[in-house]
Amino acid sequence: MAIREDVLVVGGGIAGATAALSAAESGATVRLLSHKKSTLRQASGLIDVLGAIPRGGSTDGDGVASDGDVPADEGSPDQPELIADPFAAVGGLPETHPYRVVGAAAIRDGLEIFDDVVGDAYEGGHTDHNALVLTHGGTIKPTARYPQSVAPGLASAEKKTLLVGFAGLTDFDAPAAAAHLDATGVPFDVDGATVEFPIELRDDALTTRFAKALDKDESGVRKRLADAVLEADADLGDYERVGFPAMLGDDEGQEVRSDLEDRLGAAVFQIPTGPPSLLGMQLEDLLFDALDAAGVRLSSGNPAVGYEANDGRIESVVVDRRGREVPYAAEEFVLATGGLVGKGIDSDRESVTEPVFGCHVPHPADRYDWSEPTAFGAHAFARFGVVPDGDLRPTDGSGGVEFENLRAAGGVLGGADTAREKSAAGVSLATGAHAGRRAGEEATR
Repeated sequence: MAIREDVLVVGGGIAGATAALSAAESGATVRLLSHKKSTLRQASGLIDVLGAIPRGGSTDGDGVASDGDVPADEGSPDQPELIADPFAAVGGLPETHPYRVVGAAAIRDGLEIFDDVVGDAYEGGHTDHNALVLTHGGTIKPTARYPQSVAPGLASAEKKTLLVGFAGLTDFDAPAAAAHLDATGVPFDVDGATVEFPIELRDDALTTRFAKALDKDESGVRKRLADAVLEADADLGDYERVGFPAMLGDDEGQEVRSDLEDRLGAAVFQIPTGPPSLLGMQLEDLLFDALDAAGVRLSSGNPAVGYEANDGRIESVVVDRRGREVPYAAEEFVLATGGLVGKGIDSDRESVTEPVFGCHVPHPADRYDWSEPTAFGAHAFARFGVVPDGDLRPTDGSGGVEFENLRAAGGVLGGADTAREKSAAGVSLATGAHAGRRAGEEATR
């Protein structure tokens, strides 16, 4: 017999977790299926709702760049324009964009779910405006929600800043990042220094290993780290804040930062880093703790390989459990498997497909039209995904609904260039909230 719930969510990232939480609020029984670890572990841990809007042209209905689109090169006047208020800018997006489909209210619903999950671990909920966060590459990123440990380092604060990196840690070159920030004209003085991490770790030590050493204060590492920073910069007393790569403790992060602040005499903040991302892992833990508290059942480690349908409705999703096909049945389904990066959208040299339900993914017939000649151009492939109706149900090539009881959320949806727009997490939250709520309502009515 098939395992049965009211709602089945396929995909364990931000969109899937949000959809599951939203569905559970309706009183539905919910199960979340995930194959591998979510891409949150590769993400910064920031929640970008909408940080930029392309200035040149728009996209047509099938997600392919229209004639009005102009590639946005570095330094081009058509470089996406950074924006302060995401909600005020939504109306400037193409009608096929997921935000235009679900509306600004869904963005707020998604953020409300997120804020309930993370509590005081994140900041930014006091305003609709983006905050400006320093990145490990020495750039400024507009974002809507950011970890509390990042907050003291916001670029809007005119405080003399020292960035500190660790020798051998190639992901963060503090002097280079400081020079880059200075060149952008940030409203504060910024310098960079590189120190040896006080205790010897393996050359391939992960971010979590640094964090655990600081959590446990192994061999007095906190004092030794503070001493190394003081020795590296004799003028440390002139700095009002000191930024480190985001590895300042995991379970005891607040204690580690407070200890360093006392020793350095300055505010201490974390700078989001590339993968593997400690902030991303911590966000994943918060989301899955919330799923557990909401009574969502979790099934992970096995891929969804197909489905069973009848009369235009999905009856079950088939999972490959060590060579045995197991059906998971439900009344309503949410597809939240991600985009090209998360393998929720697949491609070969000839076509682009959605592999679980075979939903239609429009794309140019000529593969050479999938991308622009310039690296940072308005690539068509960035907008590949399923095309939803007004209720986020994927549609076929003629515009008809693929399945009455299937909705899609997150990166699997087409119509958004989330990397250029800085909108990936926000799209996942907004569409996850809408898809989950509607699935829960339909399953329990």
